[in-house]
Amino acid sequence: MVQIEGKCKEVLDKTEWIAIVTCGDSGPHLVATWGGYVKALKTENSGIIVIPAGFYNITENNLKKNNQVELLAASSKVQGTNGPGQGCSISGKGEIQTSGKLADMVKSKFSWARGALVITVEHFNTQL
Repeated sequence: MVQIEGKCKEVLDKTEWIAIVTCGDSGPHLVATWGGYVKALKTENSGIIVIPAGFYNITENNLKKNNQVELLAASSKVQGTNGPGQGCSISGKGEIQTSGKLADMVKSKFSWARGALVITVEHFNTQL
């Protein structure tokens, strides 16, 4: 597990949205979430990202076969290399948890969630 730090941590703290990509039998599958959801579910471990899972049925099925997941976040509020705006890609292993400590935490904050998409970070790098 890798701890997110530097510009990528700043991007996650300020992003409005996060794109989530998994891969299944039909190829890549893309969903998204609001950055505020991720901020509300911050854990003490910056190597774990927790996202509320409402539906994400295809995402869940993909992760059962191939647990690799890619995230893309960006914020115009973070200074980039060539001006305002910075992006960050994050890769790791993901799973949908519908019970346990993290799922309970998500359900307590988001009544519509059926569980948590939990991502263990393996790599991150800046984009743009």
